[in-house]
Amino acid sequence: MPDGLRQSLEMVLHTIFPPRCICCGAAVSSDFGLCGPCWRETHFITGCQCEACGAPLPGAAEAKVLCDDCLASPRPWLRGRAAFTYEGTGRQLVLAFKYADRLDLVQPLGEMLARTAAPLISPGMVVAPVPLHRLRLVKRMYNQSALLAQSMARRVRLPCLPDLFERKRATRSQEGLNRAAREANLEGAIRLRPKYAERIRGRPLLIVDDVMTSGATLAACEEAARAAGSGPVSVVVLARVAKDG
Repeated sequence: MPDGLRQSLEMVLHTIFPPRCICCGAAVSSDFGLCGPCWRETHFITGCQCEACGAPLPGAAEAKVLCDDCLASPRPWLRGRAAFTYEGTGRQLVLAFKYADRLDLVQPLGEMLARTAAPLISPGMVVAPVPLHRLRLVKRMYNQSALLAQSMARRVRLPCLPDLFERKRATRSQEGLNRAAREANLEGAIRLRPKYAERIRGRPLLIVDDVMTSGATLAACEEAARAAGSGPVSVVVLARVAKDG
């Protein structure tokens, strides 16, 4: 389609359907944007952050440092990043996407995730989401992490295997559990589907999730990938639960 015609169509559509804030619905100047107040309440992680889990840290943005948690209990994966902290507008967007069938958020959140993942991308990398158990998938009707992974992978031009991992058994909710209990809850629950073993053997892998709290689910996926012979694993999430202090 010629650029002039495309621009004319966009103007007509914007006249009929003015762009709205993806969080609160207020009028904005462009599609898939945030209004001023919602933007200010989105705590993007843009400065210094933990090299392993993406938690925001004080200091120079260029520094490669680890947070206290990752120093005390090293992560099994290589590197990690998060787009924003799980509070304010970020938390509202995640909850709307995850539980309120806001599939219109796939595109803007996928773009945020692609920008966040840029430092992690390496040649030959494969993208894969954390899995849902089939019973939870039937109830929710979609795996939000798989939609994010596919959207992000298209933007960074990497192959995506949305069903690379499988939850072999249903696990209780992780909510309210400490890190040790979360890890125990997931022990042996996730495996890499054997049919993909050759596709990922020796190749770097980028695992995608919506929220990181303790990182137990991501660690279980990393363990399954490593057992199947993958190359180095990195992780990227939309939101990192803010740490106290």
